[in-house]
Amino acid sequence: MILYSFRRCPWAMRARLALRYAGCAVDIVEVAMKNKPPALLALSPKGTVPVLDTGAGVLEESLDIMRWALEQHDPQDWRLQADPLAAQHAEALIARNDSTFKAQVNLYKYAERYPEHSREHYRQQAEAWLAELETLLEGRAFLLAEQASLADAALLPLMRQFAGVEPQWFAEAAYPRVRSWLEGWLASDLFKSVMAR
Repeated sequence: MILYSFRRCPWAMRARLALRYAGCAVDIVEVAMKNKPPALLALSPKGTVPVLDTGAGVLEESLDIMRWALEQHDPQDWRLQADPLAAQHAEALIARNDSTFKAQVNLYKYAERYPEHSREHYRQQAEAWLAELETLLEGRAFLLAEQASLADAALLPLMRQFAGVEPQWFAEAAYPRVRSWLEGWLASDLFKSVMAR
């Protein structure tokens, strides 16, 4: 199996997380986005990453890759099969992360491209999401259960990107549980293994 990836891309990051967690043996091809390999474009003409060639088919979306990986092996029940309501909640969180929060992170990170508002304004727009996650993390280390789930792994890369825009602000912001959750993931062997150069 071959995964076409870009190390810092949040979508490729979460695909790598799920594949590594599930123990899927994949060869990772690091893609230079300005010089995309012909083999990638042959599989996926849109030329974005991640793309997984399973040998039996091609998956072109990070969430599809994550779900596929968990169908192969899910040792800690990231799919939350023991709690269908939590699994439903996970899907809703991921959908909002991938739409609303993604748009907010883009505005915040690249505020100079959107001069109609300040970076602070864009950050404040995203804070309702942080406050919601802060509440979810009350009394537990993960978003929806006592163990990590698909939602945690799927939300992690964008939150990492958000936190990196103004690290000092994030370090002092009123979201200690979100900060602790993010730091726990970033320090984990799983995350470090998928970020190795």
